[in-house]
Amino acid sequence: MTKDPKGRTESGFERHAFVCGHERAEGASRPSCFPKGSLDLLKSLKRAVKEEGVASVRIQKAGCLDHCEYGPTCVVYPEGTWYSLSDEDTLEALLHHLKTGEIDTTKTLVMD
Repeated sequence: MTKDPKGRTESGFERHAFVCGHERAEGASRPSCFPKGSLDLLKSLKRAVKEEGVASVRIQKAGCLDHCEYGPTCVVYPEGTWYSLSDEDTLEALLHHLKTGEIDTTKTLVMD
């Protein structure tokens, strides 16, 4: 068996956050998350999780999550909770969710 370079003995994470990094061509009929700063938000979120010492969470860029109208968007598994990363309060709620598993439903994405 291959040895894990990070010293893990089990695969997987408690939570896995995917941040949309999709970019559509200029003039496309739908918006995309990349031009709205999604990758900068991803980097900030990764940094915050690392600073908080949360090792059981994986945050990574995703392709299109198909909700760019609400973007930049993020979905957290295993809960399947969606966020529109549009303000600082929502980012704080997402970070709290990743750290504790507690979901502030007033900050989650509700699609019309």
